[in-house]
Order: sequence, then structure tokens, then C-alpha cells
Amino acid sequence: MALLTMQQINMAFGGLPLLDKQDFHIEEGQKMGLVGRNGVGKSTLLHLLNGDFPPDQGQIMRRQGLKVSLLPQEHPTGVSGSLYQVAAHGLGKLGIFLTEQHGYAANELLAEDERQKIMADLDENKVWSLHQNITSILTKLKLDPKARFETLSGGYQRRALLARTLAAGPDLLMLDEPTNHLDIESITWLESYLAQQTTTLIFITHDRMFLRNLATRIVELDRGRLTDWACDYPTFINRKEKARENEQARWARQDRKIVEEETWLRKGLKARRTRNEGRVRALMEMREQRSQRRQRTGSVSMLAQEAERSGKLVATARDISFGYEPEKQIIKQLKTIILWGDKVGIVGPNGSGKTTLLRLLLGSLTPQSGEIKRGARIKPAYFDQLRQTLDQEKTVAQNINPDADTIVINGRQKHVISYLKDFLFSAQRAQSPVKTLSGGERNRLLLAKLFTQPSNLLVLDEPTNDLDTDTLELLESLLVEYNGTVLLVSHDRAFINNVVTSTLVIDSKGVVTEYAGGYDDWLSQSKSREKENNSSIKKTKPRRIKQAQPKLTWKQERELEDLPALLEGLEKEQADLEQAMSAPDFYRQEGDQVAKAKTRLEELEGEMESLLERWEELESIQKAAEEAKNGRV
Repeated sequence: MALLTMQQINMAFGGLPLLDKQDFHIEEGQKMGLVGRNGVGKSTLLHLLNGDFPPDQGQIMRRQGLKVSLLPQEHPTGVSGSLYQVAAHGLGKLGIFLTEQHGYAANELLAEDERQKIMADLDENKVWSLHQNITSILTKLKLDPKARFETLSGGYQRRALLARTLAAGPDLLMLDEPTNHLDIESITWLESYLAQQTTTLIFITHDRMFLRNLATRIVELDRGRLTDWACDYPTFINRKEKARENEQARWARQDRKIVEEETWLRKGLKARRTRNEGRVRALMEMREQRSQRRQRTGSVSMLAQEAERSGKLVATARDISFGYEPEKQIIKQLKTIILWGDKVGIVGPNGSGKTTLLRLLLGSLTPQSGEIKRGARIKPAYFDQLRQTLDQEKTVAQNINPDADTIVINGRQKHVISYLKDFLFSAQRAQSPVKTLSGGERNRLLLAKLFTQPSNLLVLDEPTNDLDTDTLELLESLLVEYNGTVLLVSHDRAFINNVVTSTLVIDSKGVVTEYAGGYDDWLSQSKSREKENNSSIKKTKPRRIKQAQPKLTWKQERELEDLPALLEGLEKEQADLEQAMSAPDFYRQEGDQVAKAKTRLEELEGEMESLLERWEELESIQKAAEEAKNGRV
């Protein structure tokens, strides 16, 4: 028997039904990914299965004694106490008993008879095992069991609620966006933990790698219908694309047939003479079917405004260190060169300083040691993960332009409402206050606002939270095609793989290491480096061996220090020359003057390329010398 079965379920909240006479079942041991666009009702379905409210029509049958645990997308109210107590809460009175036994603050206490009954029913090994499971989950999620829930940030409260859901030991585990506010290390742990559990799982996530690695069954909610694809996520993607093409082709054939039959019907007299009433009824039926079609929600249409090209050098950092407290540095040994057109990913544990690193590169923070130089003509546009650039009291449209009904996008004037429709905001929704928006809608609005700014440097701090897969893929395409430079902080592994050309990784000690490529490339390169280091340690003799190491000469050190200023001077000359050549009367000069200017522009490009190559050469020698020094015994 299935753990849970839905029969002919109808569910609506005023408008079109979120579930339209749908059947559905969950078999024991399955790991099911629930997918669909933002707003189609995925979270509502989980609450329905959890018994939080009844359906409008139909019935839900659960196996007798079924224990269900749900991690909702929105935080429940009234949660307080130590994190151990919060995590143990899902175990009921047993959880209170464990909280008491291990000395964590509890809001409620067991009566003596309840305590004695629990002690009689459970052996010590079982109690210890449950306690170990709770502490292990809290540790893996980087949570202090003694910390108070009500004192934590929203992200850490989310982690504590995830710990409570996992520790409850349900028969059916339901997770709504479980990877939100988790760093990559925690996401990979959760992925591995859930894969090893025999618990039946249904989950909603925007993390495509999480879906690919975990789901054994995909169920899609689309326009009120549940479709069971009975396959893993990569297979679903292929099948879904073919199904969409078939649906569009079927509708196109039906539309053509309706046009043909309406042409026949307009002849009127002939139709009545032939008395082909069956044909008329068939046309009426096709019209009714067309009227009942539920069109798929439109696709987001994103277009970033691009400013004039920045200089070839965007930023260079040499031996940067920074900390908010003098004795505690959160960024160490940052060395990087960012050139125009680079797409740079920044990853690391929560609290490791990723946003701080962005602010250092942008110049809003000054390093305590080392030097950062920024290039010429940089125009950044910044996506703030805290969404502080949105005015919660103003409407969606007012957040785009508070002073007018139109905006200018790439030189063309466009109505704000029309622009917002590209980001799936209806005219009515565009007049709603921001505080009423869902998480996904706020992220879409933030992207819409971001792309009204002309830029040649996009800075995105966690842009993927709460976005559906279609929007994520469109944003990926935009960033790949964007002509400027991109700095991207994200915990979405697939997003990083698909967008960035290099990755800055911050470890738990604040040391920043640069890797070519995305997330998978980082894993591969870091494993290779670890293997090489281990091999080197094994081969090293237990005595100091003096060896000649590659090292910069004094002259080369001075040359390396002077390179940024030289490159900056060439870029300024290039900018001045380009500005002069753009003047209307420039080409009225004598021909040899125009030719000289064009030749000098080509020379400048070559000189800058040579300087950059020399810079990379000297940096590689310096890096090799440091690695050799650190590898000595």
C-alpha cells in the first residue's frame, strides 16, 4: 500500500485552481522531486499533504500511523529555546526528555510519571543513539546546540528548523527549498545524508544539481495538473522538452482545423443545406477546448543595459588581508587579476567573507594590508542578497522608477508596466507593494531593477535564491552573453559551472585561492593539488635540503610593482584617443593625422596585451617561489 494517496483533489484560492481534480500517490522509499514554475502551488501541495488544511474537493488517504515531517519555506511563528531543544521538538515528549537529560535549556518540563514511562520504554542505547543523531545533525549544519533560536539570523533559524525536521525521524519527509541559506559544504552534506536515508522523501528545490543527484522520481505541477515522469531529473529535462514541442504542435493543428471549420461555417447556407450538424457540433467542441486551455506562464525576458566598455584591467589585488577586528582576519592572501570580460565566481562557507571580498574589490572597504587597484571607466550594477535596495512600502512599479511611468532601456523608452511584464509581473501585480511579494518575486524585481542600470560590471550576491529553473537558465544565458565583467557569489553549483570562467575559493581560515573554471573544476583541481602535496610529503626526507628555487630578482620585483601604473597610463591614453576620435570634426583633419591616431590605437592594444602577459609571467614566478618555500621541511 502507498504511504499516501490523493484522489480527485481540487484546490483553489480564488482564481484558477492550483490542483484540478488530480490523483497522486507516494510509495515507500521514493525520493521525489516536485518541480514547477514559481507560483503554481508546489508549497501549497506540501501543506495539503501535511494536513495543514483540507482540499476543496476529493480525499487524501494516509497509511495508518504515518509520521510526516515538513520543512516549510516560510518560518513558523512561536519557535524559541535552545537549538538542541528546537531540533528535538519533532520527537515530542521524547525530545523534551532528551533536552532535560543532556542539560539544555527547555521551555517545558515533563511530569515525573511521563519521565519514568519514557525511561521504562527505552533502553540507554536507544536514548544515546537519538541524542547522537541530534548533535550530529546540528554539528553538520554548523549550529551550536546551546545557542538560542530567537537570537539567530533568519538564515541560521532556517538551518535550525531543517535540523528539527531531519531529527524527527518521519516516515515521510517533506522539504520546501531545503538548500536556501546553506553553503556548498552544508548542501553536499545534506545531499549525502538524504541519499543514505531510507526515509521516503518529497522535496522542492531550485538547486538543479541537488535534484539531479538525489531525485529518483520527478513529479511536475503545471497549470493545475500533476504529471508523474517516473524518472530522474536529467531524463525529465529531455522528456519535458519533447512534450512541450508536442503540445504546441497539437494546439497549432487544432487552431488550423478551427480556422478551416469556421470558414466552412461562414458559408452558412451550404452548411444548412448539407445538414452536417455533426460537423457543426465538432467545431463548437473544439472552440470550447481552446477556451479551456491553460497557457503556460510566460517566460522571463531579461536584457542587461551595457555601458561603455571598461578598461582591460578591472581590478588587481596583491596580498590583500582584511578583518573587522584587528586580531581576526577574515580575508587572507588574496591575489588576483580581473580583466574585462572575466566571469568570476566566489564561493566559501557561510560567514567566510564572500560579501566582504566583493566590497574590497569594489572599493567600499579598504584592505588592512596589501593593495587593490581598480581600472578605468568601471560602472558596476550590484545585486544585494539582502534586497536592501528595494523599498518595501512602495509598489513594484515605483521601485523601478518612482518619478515616471517610463524608463529608458538601451536607448529606447519603455513603459514601466510593459518592462515589468518581461519579468512576469502582471499590470495588477506591478501596483502591489513590495512587502506583499514572495521570495521569488522579490528576486525577479531586484533583477529587473538591476538591469535598468547601464553597467560594464555586474556584481551578483546570491541571485539564485527562490528563482524557478526556467528563470535560472535564462539568467545564466544573459550572464554568459554579457559583454562586461561578472562577479558572482553563489551556492548554486550548477549555476557556477555554467557561468564562471574562474573561481575564488575562501576556506574556513580566510585564505583565498583562485581556480580556473567552475565548481566541478575547483573540486578536480583541489584534489589534484592535495594529491601532489601528499606525494611531496611522502618523498621529502626528514632533513632540510637546500635547493635552488625560482625567485623574482630585485629588478623583477620593481617591474611587477610598476606594471599596474603603466597599464593604467596606457588605458588613459586609449580612452582619451577614443574620445577624440568620436568627435564629429575628427575626420576633417588631414589624412595622415587620422591614420596616425588609428595606428596608435592599435599599438596601445598590443602594448597592453604585452604588459598583461608579462604581469602573468612575473606573478607565476612569484607564486612558484612561494609554493616552493611553503613546501620545505
